[in-house]
Amino acid sequence: MTTASDSGKPPFDAVLCDIDGVIRFFDHRETTRLEAAAGLAEGATARIAFDAGIAERLVLGRLNRDEWTREVAGRLTADGVPAPGAAALAAAFVRAPARADTAVVGLLRRARRYCPVLLVTNATVWLDEDLAALGLADLADAVVNSSRVGAAKPDPRIYEAAAEQARTTPGRCLFVDDRPENVEAAARLGMTGVLHRSPADLHRALLPLLGPEPDEGDEGDEAR
Repeated sequence: MTTASDSGKPPFDAVLCDIDGVIRFFDHRETTRLEAAAGLAEGATARIAFDAGIAERLVLGRLNRDEWTREVAGRLTADGVPAPGAAALAAAFVRAPARADTAVVGLLRRARRYCPVLLVTNATVWLDEDLAALGLADLADAVVNSSRVGAAKPDPRIYEAAAEQARTTPGRCLFVDDRPENVEAAARLGMTGVLHRSPADLHRALLPLLGPEPDEGDEGDEAR
């Protein structure tokens, strides 16, 4: 096996990586507490917030943060939650704190020494603000955001836009995502797809690029 430093040429021209479920993880404990107080099952707010009728508009840039909050609150109220509780639940969910998986961040920063790293994500129009708050504004060479591109995974157009922005072909891209349907869509375009379940999955995929010796802590912060 050769690495970029051995051959002078990386085995991939670009690493394309999802954000949520790979890099970023939300803490919804306050939402869960408020759901219990309102007599709702855990996860009820998330199901409303990402209902197909809302989610599509959200990731295509047709809802801002305040509009999303109001719509979630309105649907909770329609389901019988009193207005004050619905508003609190919606706000807690939409503004839930987040953390970054430091192991994944470290691996991507190492990968970027050898080839471009692009974040390819179904996300909101305020994603740049969120990344800055996590200290990740400089993590990647570019962010291919569905709400800016106008196409969301698994639509092939967002993958093609990412490869074009990386100035390469799909067949020379490594694509990492936590959703099987997104990985399968990337593979149909010729990308090398990686289904992410832990930082170890990313590390294994990057071995041809980075070599066999991980930095300390590369596999020590797996998301739960």
